[in-house]
Amino acid sequence: MSRSSDYSYEQVRFLCNNIGPRLSGSIQATAAVDYVSKQMRALGFEVKLEPVTVKHWVRGQEEAQLVHYPGQVTGAVQKLVVTALGDAPRTSSAGVTAPIIVVNSFEEFDRIAPSTVRGKIVLFNYPFDECAALAGRAEQAYRSAVKYRSDGPARAAEKGALAALVRSVGPIGSRLPHTGTTKFPVGGPQIPAGAVTAEDADLVAALAAQGQIEIYLLLTPRDLPPEQSYNVIADLMGSEHPEQIVIVSAHLDSWDLGTGAIDDACGIGVAMDVLRIIKEVNPRPARTIRFVAWMNEENGLAGGSAYAENHIAELPNHVAAIELDFGDGRPLGLQISATARRFESLTEVLHAIGDPVGGVVRVDVSPGVDLGPLNKLGVPAISPLQDIRHYFEFHHTAADTFDKVRLDELRQNVEIMSSLVYALAQQSVGDGGASTSQ
Repeated sequence: MSRSSDYSYEQVRFLCNNIGPRLSGSIQATAAVDYVSKQMRALGFEVKLEPVTVKHWVRGQEEAQLVHYPGQVTGAVQKLVVTALGDAPRTSSAGVTAPIIVVNSFEEFDRIAPSTVRGKIVLFNYPFDECAALAGRAEQAYRSAVKYRSDGPARAAEKGALAALVRSVGPIGSRLPHTGTTKFPVGGPQIPAGAVTAEDADLVAALAAQGQIEIYLLLTPRDLPPEQSYNVIADLMGSEHPEQIVIVSAHLDSWDLGTGAIDDACGIGVAMDVLRIIKEVNPRPARTIRFVAWMNEENGLAGGSAYAENHIAELPNHVAAIELDFGDGRPLGLQISATARRFESLTEVLHAIGDPVGGVVRVDVSPGVDLGPLNKLGVPAISPLQDIRHYFEFHHTAADTFDKVRLDELRQNVEIMSSLVYALAQQSVGDGGASTSQ
């Protein structure tokens, strides 16, 4: 059934092409909630919208130019491709012009005196490890580089920088800037922050090695008042143990540069299709299967946090929670974060599904960001271990669009996830279902 169905693919198409970018608080995010809830009701599921208060950040003007550099042709400037980072403040409407300091690591930056940084713009030029990504370690490469986006601007602010730039967290090619959030400690200094393309980071570094350079930077994002949005929840009620729940989920929001195809309309389409297929096979599985479309994964995690808080009394009866958040990449196994006791209770099902496609990997932290709050409270968190060698070429960029989605690989995820979710819903209590003890 999943090998021939286009259902998930068509859901991804509509979310990307017809609705578009779905940043929390936007009218497109609201439209996506309405669309997904109507689709799930049309399939015959019990649907409810659980309120989530989300931030409403909007992107403004984005401009960067090299205005002084060695060998400069008189009267010429060089444009840099830049995009603002979420949660960073804006420059003035006139922008800022200042010398730039290029650093390649936090260790190097720590050796620089605050007096050298004060009044300047800092570029953190830490490259994404493309060789590691192509060798199957893309997530590790991302984690090594993304800390410069999340933590770099705050560290620059502490030393008195006027603004911070980071090398985009992704491979070089196509001159695409990668957006995402940055973090500032509560009560600490905040400065404008953006990401430049890998190509432009290399350009700035090369010119800085020749002498002093100055950059003009204009970034005018702003925070509008928070909005009420929703997690979309659809239940296929269990026949024997309706209080015991297996979650299959993805996040509905996206960044605003592209249309959020691989991050994460693919996950939404797969999760919707999983429930549709299982209902056709067995409209009353033993346990309740719950679809969740999370809101605000990208810049706040409000959806995942709200669910954990609202359902805390029910969590001991959550058998497992599954999230798909790595696009359409074909599944190469399963990864799970769980206590030893809960992992043991799920071992038979996990290996029955995961071993034929590559095995089961146990990890220390939740493999799904939205599942983190649930996982910390004892709910096993599971995600497919996917082929993401090329995922970060498009992730958080303007190139994250529907044309990147591969139907056959999407179908493979539907097939594996349908088997896993159904097996968890049917697993006998005696074989290790939900437990009142974490």
